[in-house]
Formats: sequence, structure tokens, C-alpha cells
Amino acid sequence: MVTKGLERTYEARDRMRAIIQAIEQNPTEQSQGQLSLLKSSLEGQEKTIQCVEEGKPFLASFYANAAEIYAAMDIHWYCIAAGALMGSAYLLEDLEGCDKMAMPADVCTVLRLSVYAVEAELVPRPSMIVAMITPCDGIPLLHSAVKNKKDWRDIPMFGADPPYWKDERSIDYYAGELKQMVSFLEEQTGTKLDMDRLREVITESNKQYALWAEYNELRRTVPCPHGSFQGTAAFGITQGALAGDPAGTARLSDMVADAEERVRAKKGWLENERIRLFWFDLRPTWASELTPWLEKEWGAVVVMDMFGYCPYTLVDTSTEDSMFKGLAKRYLSDTPMVRQARGLADQFTDDIVRVVRDYKIDCVLFPGHMGHKDGAASVGMIREVCRDIGVPLLRIGLDLFDPRYTTMDAIKDKISQFFTTMGLG
Repeated sequence: MVTKGLERTYEARDRMRAIIQAIEQNPTEQSQGQLSLLKSSLEGQEKTIQCVEEGKPFLASFYANAAEIYAAMDIHWYCIAAGALMGSAYLLEDLEGCDKMAMPADVCTVLRLSVYAVEAELVPRPSMIVAMITPCDGIPLLHSAVKNKKDWRDIPMFGADPPYWKDERSIDYYAGELKQMVSFLEEQTGTKLDMDRLREVITESNKQYALWAEYNELRRTVPCPHGSFQGTAAFGITQGALAGDPAGTARLSDMVADAEERVRAKKGWLENERIRLFWFDLRPTWASELTPWLEKEWGAVVVMDMFGYCPYTLVDTSTEDSMFKGLAKRYLSDTPMVRQARGLADQFTDDIVRVVRDYKIDCVLFPGHMGHKDGAASVGMIREVCRDIGVPLLRIGLDLFDPRYTTMDAIKDKISQFFTTMGLG
């Protein structure tokens, strides 16, 4: 008998097992490097299933909620939004389900999919929830909708309140919010946070962020040693189940070592790299054919993207207060999307200027996701700054999670016309 809310998780687990087995039987240079991440994902799915089947407490949370704390407290967690996207085979079916909900169609699709996943019981009911209420106004809507579901409304929920600014006073305030989150988790789990264990986890996660920064330095090389969106794997490690885990550190170390070897050999990812791109947002979850097309058709590689960028500050582990202040800065001021969208538009423009100059970028592709109203409001300033620094900008206009909004053929056509007009490639 299938436990309610677990059917998709069972399917995702079985699919992941098959992928891992296929890679182990026929390894390639590219697929072999993904094994640790795939195995971590599989382990997470198996733990979720175990928690539900055995009645063990577990948490639903989101990125930017200080995963080091969960690791230090040995709390299993899953992301509702990621769970909503697990059933890629059901994407169009789920999107049609979203269309029937009493929710505005202009709300970010990943939030609509998340609400639908809860309503349709496609994700398991957690024991507790740590909400994410930054960076956009749509995210609190998700949690309000969750609270309206009859058998979810009694789930204990906590959300750390993010201040608007990023000054010292704001960091102190948010550190206090993270301490309140710990108190909430201690109350719900009956487990007290061990500060020595937290220090150990943060020390390991500092190593991960340092390796990520080192990896990104290697991506500045012309030609770029690795392909498009590779740095996003580092984001997945540091913000997910491998945060502060030596297995994640080992994976990042392997990425650095391989990139170093390719740089020494003057071997780029592409034999004839012609266009170096900055993709200023997430990679579309449904558009797996986009990067191979860019590489084959145009000799273009996404050298840097918003979620692969690493302007993180290492956390001072000398005292309890310094650890919480360091985590507060990391997740309030450094984490992508939260970093750009919560405060002044300067954060958008400053990041573009720095990445374009540091990575020898030929053009900026701004996907213009329909749900990112903050980016839409800033695009005029972004365009002006790109003009000032002499780099072409293309705003595409698409949905990162819904292929019906702008088709792949239309995206390819826009990019091709842009490259041709700008004399690139």
C-alpha cells in the first residue's frame, strides 16, 4: 500500500537508483562527477520515505534557511518546492492542475506548483515547517496556502523575519531570528543544539565555500574549463543535504582538481569557444536541450550564472554569537536571489558589472522569468548599466518552470537573432 504523499517520492527514488546504476555500469567523465550528488539525492529520498513509514519527525524547509543548523541537529528535511518539481514526467499534468486552482496565474510558477503539490498530496506531510519568507512577496502566499489545507494546518511552523537592509544592525537582528529558529526546532524535536557540533559543521561548510570560490576563479580562464551551469552543483551542495558534510567537500574538491587539470592542459570545455555568457538567473528546469544547442550551434558557454556565483563570506566559528552572525550574513546577504531581490536594485547591477569584468563576458542573458517581478522592475537599470560597460543584454521573457509560456523554439530564435545582430559567434 502506498503511503499518502509518497507515491512521487517512491518513483523518484526508483528512477534515481536506475540512473546511478547506469552511470556505475557505463561511467563517463561528466557523469562520474555527478555521482556524489545523485547519491545524496537518493539518500534524501530514502530518508523521507523512512521517516513517513516509521513515523519519525522530519522537516519541510527551503534553501537560505541555514542548512548547517539542520545538519548539526541531525534533522532530516526536504524542500516542498523541490518536491513539487520531482515528477518531471508529470510536469504538464501538474501545470494544468495549477491552472484550475484559485490562485493568480502571474504568481511564480514554482510557488503555484508547490501549493498544488500540497493540495494534491504529491508531497509527504512533514512534522514541522521552517518557512522561507524572503525574497519575494509570493513566498508567504505559499505558506498561507499550506496552512489552509485541512490536514496541514496544525503543523508547527516558524519563519525567520528578514530585515530589508544588510547593515550590522540587520545582521544582528537576523542572527537573533536564527536563534529563535533553533529554539523552535529544539522544542519540536526534543534535541538540543550542540554548539561544538555546529562549529564542526560550519568549519566543514567553510571549506566548501572556499573550494567553490576557488572553482569559480578557474572558470575565469579562457577557454572555460567546464560547461554551462556547472557551478550550480556547488549551490546544491552548500544549500542542501551535503551542507557541512565531508562528502560534499570531496565533490567540490574533485571539481576544483579537474578544472585545474584542464586549465594546465589549456583544454576548454568547447574546442572552439566563441561566446562567453552570463545567465543572470536560474537555469530553466525544463530546458535541458538549451545548453547543448548553445554549444553546438554557437560555440557559446554559460561561464557564470546567478546561482553559480559565489560572493560568500566565511563564518567566524570562534564564539556562539560569531557563528550565528556569520550564518545570518551568509543567508541574508550572500545567497542568490535573496541577495539580489530583497534590497536595492544596486545588488543586481553591481553583480553584473563584477561578473562581466571578472569573467570576460561577451553578453548577458536575462531570462526575465515571469514570476520574478523584482527583476522585471530592475531591467531598465540593468540595461543602462550593461550599456555603460559595453556588454550586450538580451531579456528573453520566459517561465523557468513552465515550457508553455515561451517555447524552446521561440527562445532559440530570440537568442539567435540577438547573437547575429550583435555580431557574436
